[in-house]
Amino acid sequence: MNFGLNNKIAIVTAASQGLGKASAMALAQEGATIVICSRRQKEITEAAKEIRETTGATIVPMVVDVTKLEDIKRLVLETKQQFGTVHVLVNNAGGPPTGTISSLTDEDWYKGHDLTLMSMVRLTREILPMMIQQKWGRIITITSIAAKQPINELLLSSAIRPGILGLTKVLANLHAKDNITINTICPGNVLTQRQEELSSSRAKQKNMTLDEYLKETASAIPAGRLGKPEEIGNTVAFLASEQASYINGVNLLVDGSATKGIH
Repeated sequence: MNFGLNNKIAIVTAASQGLGKASAMALAQEGATIVICSRRQKEITEAAKEIRETTGATIVPMVVDVTKLEDIKRLVLETKQQFGTVHVLVNNAGGPPTGTISSLTDEDWYKGHDLTLMSMVRLTREILPMMIQQKWGRIITITSIAAKQPINELLLSSAIRPGILGLTKVLANLHAKDNITINTICPGNVLTQRQEELSSSRAKQKNMTLDEYLKETASAIPAGRLGKPEEIGNTVAFLASEQASYINGVNLLVDGSATKGIH
């Protein structure tokens, strides 16, 4: 299937590893030109090299902190100067820290808000005018299953991420007429570095090894396994495609049916 992404320009944030990198890889395999970014020079340069060598696509790495407005403005400006526009935006950021209502400080809440919600707001605000002008755009935000089904240990994430779902729906309502689709992906348990870090912490609390904990986690998922980063990447590529042009304002769970409710 031709996704119609050949020569489209995409920005993918937090793409040095995990879901961001998998998303960039999937878009590159469909022929998109991609600007990827992260806070770490060495890691984002290596990721760009790997994606470039695997796909043959044009990949431009940048060092960007998505909690800083000036970095976001620089990312968008340099992309526009080099390629003229942006067709696809993949909002992605590392998750906020774990903690309890007692242990999380005001500073933790402000940082989590900047990282999780405001990065999406600021990136979308900078790029949306280009999409409106060209009458074509795809904005995809990677959130978490916690946006749909709160997780006790992920207090910040469970409180902040649902706001992204509401904003996504409103923006989709407002800009569908401009041939712009705006959706979110809510991954379940996907075996990324962050998932391993969270799992290691939880395993210690239960006096289990990491392997034991991961097996226990997988057993609670109807699919019987954790997800793979490329499965999220492939979903991103589909939502960015011409074939997904009538999917708009959707908050899509990709979780092996782990979520218990009807959504």
